[in-house]
Amino acid sequence: MDEDLVGGGFGMSGAPGAGIELSVIVPARNEAANLRGLIPEIIAALDGGSFEIIVVDDDSSDGTAELLGALAVADRRVRHLRNQPAAGKSGAIWVGAAAARAVFAATVDGDGQNDPAFLAAMLEMLRSRQDIGIVCGQRRRRGDGPVRLVASRIANAVRRLVLGDATRDTACGLKAFRLAAFRALPYFETLHRFLPALAAADGWRVGHIDVVDRPRRFGVSKYGIWDRLAVGITDLFGVWWLTRRRRRMARVTTTRGGEAGRRR
Repeated sequence: MDEDLVGGGFGMSGAPGAGIELSVIVPARNEAANLRGLIPEIIAALDGGSFEIIVVDDDSSDGTAELLGALAVADRRVRHLRNQPAAGKSGAIWVGAAAARAVFAATVDGDGQNDPAFLAAMLEMLRSRQDIGIVCGQRRRRGDGPVRLVASRIANAVRRLVLGDATRDTACGLKAFRLAAFRALPYFETLHRFLPALAAADGWRVGHIDVVDRPRRFGVSKYGIWDRLAVGITDLFGVWWLTRRRRRMARVTTTRGGEAGRRR
């Protein structure tokens, strides 16, 4: 049965599931044709591991719900969550992370351009380095056209200059992170593009893995170049302010005699 998160469900919190190490979050809007092949690929890539796949259906109208219903019956590790109305990519990821039951999470775009074969290496980096809060995929070969590719490179260069986040490609949909670290972040509409800078501002190291992008097999991109650029510039300077003003909460302890002391 589908799990509906009407209006985003941002207050929901997933309880840790016994034996689940990784929650794979797949944001998708009208990607039924691509999901049909992508979900089995994710299962094969993580074969032998303890995981769940949470597909957040962002108010799709193309048969995504029917497809995921059938996949969930065939494999109980597949979960279908639905946003109504659509919340966008960051909203879908936020909903998936709120419902996740694992210690670690990874994101894979529902359009099939991200190769799940890299998930195991990303998870291993998180396991082996306790100081790393997020691992970002960085695309070596892009499936985009020349105009989109140039625009992306310019946007990434400006972002690195302003934020100093040392991440070449924050738009890559392949990311893995500690759920506790992600849930501590503030939510806003384009959060997924600024995860490395925000994680670093919270004191985490950011890991990077080169990945290979694949061409989209079905459908068309949901993003335009110029509308994304206009929103991105505004959010860039908002994140610049946030990373400089953000403070981690103090840990409060009680001393003998009942006096409260603060320890950072």
